[in-house]
Parts: sequence; C-alpha cells; structure tokens
Amino acid sequence: FRIILSAEDGAQIKDLRETTRTLMTQMERDLGTRLDWVAVDHHNTGHPHTHIVIRGKDSHGKDLVIAPDYIKSGIRSRAQNIVTDELGPRRDIEIARSRHAEVQRDRVTSIDRGLEQSARQGVLRFEPRPSSERERFETSLQKQRLVHLESLHLATEIEPGEWVLTDGWTETLRTLGKRGDIIRTLASEYDREDGHERLHVWPPSGRDDERLMGSVWKDVPSDELRGTRALIVEDFRGDKWIVDANYSEPGTLPPSGAVVEVRKTTPEPRSSDRVIAEIASRNRGIYSDAVHKAHDPDSSSAYRHAHTRRLEALRRAGVVERNSDASWNVPSNYLELAENYEASRSQNLKINVRSWISLESQITRQAASWIDSVSPDDDQPRLHLAKNRRVQWLREQGLLENDLTKLTEQDRSELRQQEMNEANDRLAQQTGRTSVSLETGARFNGTFEGVRHLAQGRFAVIGNSKEFTLVPWRSSLERQRGRELSVTRTPAGLSWTLGAQRRRGLER
Repeated sequence: FRIILSAEDGAQIKDLRETTRTLMTQMERDLGTRLDWVAVDHHNTGHPHTHIVIRGKDSHGKDLVIAPDYIKSGIRSRAQNIVTDELGPRRDIEIARSRHAEVQRDRVTSIDRGLEQSARQGVLRFEPRPSSERERFETSLQKQRLVHLESLHLATEIEPGEWVLTDGWTETLRTLGKRGDIIRTLASEYDREDGHERLHVWPPSGRDDERLMGSVWKDVPSDELRGTRALIVEDFRGDKWIVDANYSEPGTLPPSGAVVEVRKTTPEPRSSDRVIAEIASRNRGIYSDAVHKAHDPDSSSAYRHAHTRRLEALRRAGVVERNSDASWNVPSNYLELAENYEASRSQNLKINVRSWISLESQITRQAASWIDSVSPDDDQPRLHLAKNRRVQWLREQGLLENDLTKLTEQDRSELRQQEMNEANDRLAQQTGRTSVSLETGARFNGTFEGVRHLAQGRFAVIGNSKEFTLVPWRSSLERQRGRELSVTRTPAGLSWTLGAQRRRGLER
C-alpha cells in the first residue's frame, strides 16, 4: 500500500517523522496488527510531504486486508486529527481562505468535484437566490471557478446562470496539475531557474500522427502515488516537452542526453495482461499467485507480485474481481477490457530510443552513430548543426572523403566492430576478466550485472567470476538484473533463459 501524507499547512509541522510515526501507530491500533512500513520525507516541491509504503502482510504473515472505507477516508481522518492536535483547529476564516485559493488553481480542486456532481450532462444551472449563507458562499466560489475555467477554454456561459463544461475538462485539469507539479519540482531542484514555466505537455493536439524527436533533458516524478515518471524532452528546435512515461519499469527509462522519438500508438494490453489471460484460461477463469507459480515454476515472487498489482488496478476499474482466498476471477474477454482500460487512462505514447548516448557525444565518437544515418528536417536547426559538425569531424579523421556526406555500410560495420572491441577491452581491464564473443550455437552462463551505452546501442553485461560477454539489451531483461542467466547465440540472434524457463527472444 502506498500513502502520501500531505498536510495543507505541512510547512508548520515541526517534525514530519514524528507525525508519520504517530499516524502509523494509530493505524496499527485501528487494524489490530503490527505494520511493516517505511517512509521518506520530501521537500522537493516547496510543500513538505511524506511518502509511506506499507507491506501487504500482517503480523502473522497473512495478506493485509484494509477496508475500502478506511482507505478512502479513515486514514485521512486520522491524519487530520493528528495534525489538528499539533497545529490547533482551523478557524473559519482560514478554511474560507483555503477554499478561495482553489479558484485560480490549474488542477482539479474540491470546487471542481462539486461542479462535477451538480452538472447534468455537462450543464450547470444556478438557483437565483441561494437560501443559506453557506450556499451563497459555495455558489460564489463555483461561479468564480467557472470564470477561471472559461479562461482555460474548459467552460462556457451560454446565458446568465447557465454554464456548459467542455468534454474532458477534468482530464485537462489533471494534465495541467501534473505540469504544475513538475515545474515546481524543477524550480525547487534548480533554485527556481527561469524557463520552467515554458514547458509544454506532449502531444500538443489530438492528431495520431504527431511525432516528437529530441534529447532527454531529465526524468521527473509524474504521479508520486503510483510511482510513475515523466521525461523532459528537448526537441531539436530548443522547446522542452513533458512526456508521460507511464509505468516504465526501473532501469528502462533512457538516461539524460539520450535521443528519443515519441509517437502515439494504438492502445493494447500489456505483456502482463497476456500472461494473466493465458494462465486464467487454463484454470477455468481463475488466476492466483499459486496457479502462476505452478504454471511458471521459475518465476520470481516479485515478478508474480507485479501481476497481482496489475490485477488490483484493474479491480478498481471493475475489470476483474478479487476472491476471499486471494484468487481472481478473470473474464473471458479480459484482454479486450484491459485494452479499453489502457485507452481510457493514458495517451498511449511509445518512446523509442534512437541513441543511448547524447547528440554532442556522437559528433566526435569514432563509431557508427545514429546521427550518421539521419537527414534533418528544415525545422531542426540543432540537428542540422550537429550533423554538419559530425561530417566535418569524420573528414578530419580521414574516415570520410571530402566529396561524401555519409559513411558507407562497410565503414559503419567496421566502426561497429571496432567500438565493440574497445568496449570489451575496457571492461576486461576494469574487471580483470576475459571477454567472450559468442559464436552461433555457443552458450554462456552468468549474472546480469549491468548495462553499457555504446553508439550502436545499449548492451547488457552478463558475467561470472572469470569471463563476461556483452549482449544486446532489452527491457524484458531488467527484471532479471542480478540473477543468473544463460544466453545462446542462434542464427536469428540471441536468446536468454532463466533456469528451466521457456526461451525468450532477444533478437537484434
């Protein structure tokens, strides 16, 4: 379970750690069990808050079950009481000021939730004369809020006292809220460096053919509760864009400087959805951790837990049902429902890494680089400049004739092999081990130790006590980092196996 403890007046709390410990002690009393938890305080957004992660097991090692109402409002109520005991009760004037501050916020607020409940098919009508003082205050807030929403093109007053809300207005506010959080995080980290307010959210329109090409400037939290990340991508015109990376696994995000291409894709189920559907179809529509383990004995508990977390997310969306014995009822059209869920919750962006090293590094790298194979568009001045510098450097090194602007395929092949040899030599010198080049049919056993970024791509280091080999990296390898693997060279490329697990493709 993940919780964010974020008091409105958090800056006034003397000790966030003690407040968190008090809350967790109260939760243990309410739930009747000791909790295994860890927390960290964050001050990176200018608003102090605490992230708490609770292990999903009780003191007896059984699944920790928390009532939905307690999750929805009970924890918040306990936290409010604890903060109120320390800071004192809020005065009416403070509450009114807090509510009024929401009017101009570019994010979903409590006023918006009231508007959403009151609207009928997107239309709001106000009574001429609210009966009570409280109703007059709330009506005033809502009307002021609607004026602000109108400035954002999210609402329109069609006649006095009657408003129409734009379709998808709450989703737009959530997007603006994420943008604001990212800007505050960057401003705090870079001591309020100018320019962050000019960040754009990608894609800029609903067109399916939109494409963004540029360099990764930084990755930042996108949704702290769900642990998602976003990339700040600077295109080759110099504009910076926020790109939602969704649920990218640790180790799969491109590093700062990497060249990426972002496109919209057709929504589809995740690989974990296909695994769940396959297992459930063989077990009369039931999925469980035990059934998964029987189906795939070499799967790790962390790997199976990731599938359980996926099912929990889909349960909240009404796709699957959880049984009392921790098993799941998976419908026969599960993949279709999972695809619809993905379409409703994300922009379905695909991030393709074109180069794992920076554009600047490629200019003087004696290797076959991505920049060698591209022809910049007219609206990509930074890429044009880098390409011209690269061609000039290749000529100075004698790698390119003066009348040519592109390396031949033979030259690129030789440079790729030279770069690979140099990478093997460096790693051998650093570790005191021998590099192994896999021939067709050869097998190598070792541990996935880490990655190396070359101009020709990202490579995984598989090594043992005496030898190592470099193999093309794939995101599916990341969950096996630190584990023993067996890699085999086949006529089609490379494949890897984990124990008796079925072979998984790693073709280049």
